Amino acid sequence: MSRLQPLVNSLPNGVAPRLDQGLSALGVIISAEQREQLLGLLALLHKWNRAYNLTAVRDVEEMVSRHVLDSAAVAPYVHGPTLLDVGAGPGLPGLVLAIMKPELQVTLLDSNGKKVRFQRQAVMELALTNVTPTQARVEQFAGQHFDQVISRAFASLVDFVTLTRPLPSANGQWLAMKGPGADDELRNLPEGIELSERHLLNVPFETAERQLLILTPKGVE
Repeated sequence: MSRLQPLVNSLPNGVAPRLDQGLSALGVIISAEQREQLLGLLALLHKWNRAYNLTAVRDVEEMVSRHVLDSAAVAPYVHGPTLLDVGAGPGLPGLVLAIMKPELQVTLLDSNGKKVRFQRQAVMELALTNVTPTQARVEQFAGQHFDQVISRAFASLVDFVTLTRPLPSANGQWLAMKGPGADDELRNLPEGIELSERHLLNVPFETAERQLLILTPKGVE
């Protein structure tokens, strides 16, 4: 029995098939170890959420689509090699991307102590060597540069880009995971920042529109 098996066995029966079906619909191929880590992450999130209110999603089967598959859907556009997940909460999408792409070096950034404690516990239990949880406000986080900066939790594109402006490397990108109403926000982008790519995301089992906006400094391909 693997080290994670007791944790995975605590999940309801429908969770693993739902994850498998969703990943297949996304065209994602992962190893048995990565699958076990994703299921372990779901089990930990479900367990901790009962005590610490990490996410508004209570049902673990719903967590499969709302958290894991939603995060996995952006994996084709994440190449790093260094990735900063801003406002990561319990580690989404960063933990999912770190599991799916072990070559990434992922930094998780959040100011909420209980959410960062969960991140650290997940990193330890899932034996992830490519993730660094960090508790800090983004305004006070400096001194490092990242190839890509991602967020699925920022309220507005303007705030996301403005607060993280010093953090991407010279040819870096901002990856903003958004719902349908981003066009108004795009019109108010800070000077010198432009939309480089827009990708509609088809998240299995979800009907709400999801998209990924990739932003770059003007003049950077």
